Amino acid sequence: MVFVPSIAATLAVAFSLTPMVVLGHPGEKYGRPEAIEEMGNAHVVAKMNTRALEACQNSDAVKIRKERAMARRLETFQRLRRERGAEMSPWLHRRDAAALQKWAALTHNRTGSANFNKDTPSKEIFGSNTSCVLTPDNANGPYFVYQEHIRSDVVEDTVGIPLHLELQFIDVQTCEPAKEILIDTWSCNATGAYSGVSARGEGGLGTTYLRGVQQVDADGVVNFDTIFPGHYQGRATHQHLIAHVGSEILPNGTYTGGRVAHLSQLFFDQTLRDTIEATAPYNTNKIPHTTNLADWFTGYAATTEYDPFPNYIMLGGDLKDGLFVWAELGLNTSSNWDHYAPYASTWKEGGGYDNPDFDFWAVASPPPTHG
Repeated sequence: MVFVPSIAATLAVAFSLTPMVVLGHPGEKYGRPEAIEEMGNAHVVAKMNTRALEACQNSDAVKIRKERAMARRLETFQRLRRERGAEMSPWLHRRDAAALQKWAALTHNRTGSANFNKDTPSKEIFGSNTSCVLTPDNANGPYFVYQEHIRSDVVEDTVGIPLHLELQFIDVQTCEPAKEILIDTWSCNATGAYSGVSARGEGGLGTTYLRGVQQVDADGVVNFDTIFPGHYQGRATHQHLIAHVGSEILPNGTYTGGRVAHLSQLFFDQTLRDTIEATAPYNTNKIPHTTNLADWFTGYAATTEYDPFPNYIMLGGDLKDGLFVWAELGLNTSSNWDHYAPYASTWKEGGGYDNPDFDFWAVASPPPTHG
């Protein structure tokens, strides 16, 4: 197993200065030594893949793909504003990308208001993250549900700030859009509960809200309509992602088989989080907030080459109009991260079923705290 002492030492110091994380959900069995080693390894792999990806960024094919992406995002933005009756409203956007520490320091200065008009260069607004698009793979958490529904609208009856998520996946081996992969995404609701699992305090096996799977199109793109995630104990607000390679789409609208070639989590600017958490129903969640800097998984994801915070635009002058969020993500389609993607349950005809091999510890009691 590849390991970088300098990264490990840095992370070890960081962990030594912070108290032990209170685990957010039963099943999150993850300690400092494992986290330090796996973060180091993920960053090494990411660095190698980043170099491969950067080598072709100036090719004509990549430039054309990026132009297509900007035009597509502009069209999506205009469509969403029309649908929400917000065409004449001002909007807010996040303008660039940087490493986690820098972003945490500059968040208040880097989110500004702008008026959309014909003179606004779309590449300044709808381009990808200005940092390298590659995200290090990191842990998927304990509540991955295998064989979920293939669908783009995952809201169901949940209440929260509408969020339209566009993700473009690039194969680092070819610098071309990833082909025939399935993208799995899920998050907790506004009060911190996940669907699809039987653990105490969650939605239950019969629920499927805020979970869905989509196959990428010819440009490696998927779109999901969801809500801005809530938060729970010990974790910053985040959106889970998994890329499945070689899966079979089933007649019942789910999938089976394949392997996990990428898994990660997206995070959101602290100012945006704070603003949304002050609105209903998020403000009914009495669980203490965890900042981006205090969540060790943001450290797992953030590097000098990659910013784990996606670009976003407020679609109107009011949060109720929703957000358009997008990111470009690099992945190596030859990777196999199955070991880091255990599933808590499986969705089948008639409902969900617990995975008998998945270890939910302390399901019937609160998760332990550590001094």
